[in-house]
Amino acid sequence: MSNLLTFFLGLIQGFTEFLPISSTGHLILFSNFFNTPSSLAWDAFLHLGSFLAILLYFWKDFKKIFQYKWLIGVAIIPGGIAGLTLESLIEDYFRTPLFVGFNLILMSIPMVMGEKLGSKSLTIGELNLKKALFIGLAQALALFPGTSRSGITISAGLLVGLKREEAAKFSFLAGAPLILGAGLYKALELIKNPSFPLGLAGIGFFSALLSSFLAIAFLIPFLKKYSLYPFVFYRVILAILILSFLISL
Repeated sequence: MSNLLTFFLGLIQGFTEFLPISSTGHLILFSNFFNTPSSLAWDAFLHLGSFLAILLYFWKDFKKIFQYKWLIGVAIIPGGIAGLTLESLIEDYFRTPLFVGFNLILMSIPMVMGEKLGSKSLTIGELNLKKALFIGLAQALALFPGTSRSGITISAGLLVGLKREEAAKFSFLAGAPLILGAGLYKALELIKNPSFPLGLAGIGFFSALLSSFLAIAFLIPFLKKYSLYPFVFYRVILAILILSFLISL
């Protein structure tokens, strides 16, 4: 891969990681339609930049965040178990444009349900064990391309009553340990390869960090005023374009 392509892939990963439109899905689509390298390992490595963006954005809130540590702990358990048990299955069978297209539509349904049914009245501090676990179970679905970790967890947060911006904040905080764990694990796996391009990895890391920070800084204020529907619209239109293209082949 060239420096420019690596930088661009990092930008895609970062922006789409926190906007509820599926980072993995977009990377798979870009790889398939433009014939560029892609793998679950490389995608996970780019997530290290996204993890650092979370730390930087919420730096001033760290003391408050530690008050939620047990809620975050509960919410990461299902995703961690799913990641350890389903990684090979997903790598082999679900990283296809066809699956991404269908899942972009399917996993838009929880976003609509969250908007329609959620009371949007609670803060993170008002969550209980049951509600945190529900969000965690939803997060486990994020392994499937086209789902969107932020989309499914924000939707789950809305369904248990969180305000939109609080649901987004908890989504990012609950996802951070899984993002870090997957990123470090895959980084070690990739670095063991003598041909692994450290320079390119640095470029991808930086661009993912930059775009992730900008995406977080955009989404939380956005959700204070607006709904998830613009993202639902984008997901459905993109899915229609993908499926129409595949059918025409």
